[in-house]
Amino acid sequence: MLKRLSLAAAALGATTLPAFAHLNPEEHGSFMAGVSHPFFGADHILAMVAVGLWASQIALAQNDRKALWIVPSAFVGTMAVGFLMAVYGIGLPFVEPAILASVIGLGLLVTIAARLPTAAAAAVVGAFALFHGHAHGGELGSAGVWQFGIGFMIATAVLHLAGIVLGLRIARFGSAASRTAGALTAIAGLSLAFGG
Repeated sequence: MLKRLSLAAAALGATTLPAFAHLNPEEHGSFMAGVSHPFFGADHILAMVAVGLWASQIALAQNDRKALWIVPSAFVGTMAVGFLMAVYGIGLPFVEPAILASVIGLGLLVTIAARLPTAAAAAVVGAFALFHGHAHGGELGSAGVWQFGIGFMIATAVLHLAGIVLGLRIARFGSAASRTAGALTAIAGLSLAFGG
């Protein structure tokens, strides 16, 4: 198992691209730019799918189906708050490092299958989401704020749903499958953080 994990991590590290989600501000401002934005950065994809994976782990381990919508909703809602903070000029320190920390942290939470109560898990993902939202809003300027914001919230929810579906599907293979996905997420986050 460790040999396979090491090989997968090496392959992932060799193919990881820099985070390209933060596009040219002149390209922002439309609904479709908002929808496409989260799909252009490994950091966003990894973190958002990990939220869905963790929500599915919590739902299955604690027999709490509410986690499937409460945890992702907390991310989307708090991300919207971070977005508005940036749009209205309210600063937030360490945005990019916090985003990379979210990928690593969420990956580790999935790896250890952390069994927090649903409300606590929602608070954790919400804290990370604040930085993701701030990054989106900080690059936008004032053009098309609402269209762009709605678009990226929908895309984020789709990525969360993908993580939930993946988590529920691979759960039939045992907890090792989702834990491995979490470990690969954390490794990818480390690769983004230290890969230059």
